[in-house]
Amino acid sequence: MKINWFPRFLTDFLLVTLAYIMAVWLKPGPSYHYLYKYLNSFLVFLGIWVVISALFGKQRLENHEKISIFIRQVLFSNIVIFSLVSGLMFLIRQDYYSRFIVIGTVAIATAAELLVGSVWYAFVHAQLRHENGQMNGYPRNGNNNGNMTTAKRQARGKPLSQYRTQARQNALLLETSKPVFDYIFQYAPIDSPKTLIVSTSSRFNIEMLAQNGFNAIVNLERINDVRYLNKFFEAVNEKLPVGGIYVDYVETKDQRKNRILNKYPPVVNWLYYMADFMVKRVFPKFAPTKGIYFFLTRGQNRVLSKAETYGRLCSCGFHIEDERFINGYLYFVARKVKEPLYPVDPSYGPIVALDRIGKEGKPIRVYKMRTMHPFAEYLQEYMYNSSGLDKGGKFKDDFRISTLGKILRIFWLDEVPMLVNFIRGEMKLFGVRPLSRQYFELYTPELQQKRIRYKPGMIPPYYVDMPKTLEEIIASEMKYLNAYEKNPFFTDFRYFWKAMYNIVVKRARSR
Repeated sequence: MKINWFPRFLTDFLLVTLAYIMAVWLKPGPSYHYLYKYLNSFLVFLGIWVVISALFGKQRLENHEKISIFIRQVLFSNIVIFSLVSGLMFLIRQDYYSRFIVIGTVAIATAAELLVGSVWYAFVHAQLRHENGQMNGYPRNGNNNGNMTTAKRQARGKPLSQYRTQARQNALLLETSKPVFDYIFQYAPIDSPKTLIVSTSSRFNIEMLAQNGFNAIVNLERINDVRYLNKFFEAVNEKLPVGGIYVDYVETKDQRKNRILNKYPPVVNWLYYMADFMVKRVFPKFAPTKGIYFFLTRGQNRVLSKAETYGRLCSCGFHIEDERFINGYLYFVARKVKEPLYPVDPSYGPIVALDRIGKEGKPIRVYKMRTMHPFAEYLQEYMYNSSGLDKGGKFKDDFRISTLGKILRIFWLDEVPMLVNFIRGEMKLFGVRPLSRQYFELYTPELQQKRIRYKPGMIPPYYVDMPKTLEEIIASEMKYLNAYEKNPFFTDFRYFWKAMYNIVVKRARSR
């Protein structure tokens, strides 16, 4: 059972307004005087309450498997509201406000929310239990107490296996929709006992399965609500054989943005989106705020890009088989191809350390400003197979690059952290760029051997010759390295100033 934004907004408005009136009534003194005296401050308080409540999604009871999660979200959200309002009043020196009314309003509204939420939770889950009973095909009457024997099923002309298949189909249709059902049915045989269908955001429920003999696992819970996402994918990987199918779905960051902007009225929608962006996108990427983010959200309703989702899947041993956008979500089919990589320290912050091939073929960690979504480094093979290379040797339609990343690349700001590699002596100013293992293997064996004889460079010969295809890039680098072998200093000096001319005068850029 779903409720849209307006009833939630109206519920918040009424509960907090009634709590304010009750707090004023309880405060000693003339109630009507206090009611109007603090009215303007209350309107600001009400706006903050509604925005923070929506941001935490505390009234989305249909998304909570346990009422304890709802209670925790209400308490955390209201503590944040109280702290924010108190801090705001302190900063603007509003010393005349009544602490009794502020604390009383928060306390009464919190109690009212918990009461109304508990009643709503009980109602919704009672409806779900009733629907599940009807879904299973058991008549609700006093003759059989909801049970039907195998003999009675067969007497009605339905073999047991057929009955179970039909019940499964009914359950899927009830839980999802016809387009989703049809998409799942293409890849996961629903009538097979080796197809596991679950609805969970906990890896515990996957790990505790008694058997590993599944050929397909279908999860009806979006992965945005899974806290330890890689561990969840690893658990799914463990339960599948090589070639096994995993079907799930995600709300991507772009879909989330469109949903927010279309869901709320103008101005309010952008204010909500900016607050959501700060808490859900910025906070998790910085060490000082990452702990606060997970403490407040428990990792639920997280924002995930398509690149991060697929990158995590690939790092956990899956190959992306297919995808489809349905009902505002991205559904994907992933096939297990290997065991997980178990990355020890995956990059997530604004500075990334990328594994690259250095001199003598030794791996080095190259530092850059993040221009791609987290875990995008695991999608090199996927991008090459699905999109191929564009002009300049870059991937076509590279969805891994973020909006901020495109700006950083235009002004070369993403290259600044490589000065660390230059100071360490791992790179030189001019030379062939350090490559990932996947990209390195696209080169000819001759060029591979020639490349690893020398240190990679910060500025590559690409900006001198401006090649458009991989073959032209290989030829350009071979030409530079042959010249460098004969006269290292003069070659780098000449190439450096040619590159600077193309960059400054001709505006050469790497996309």
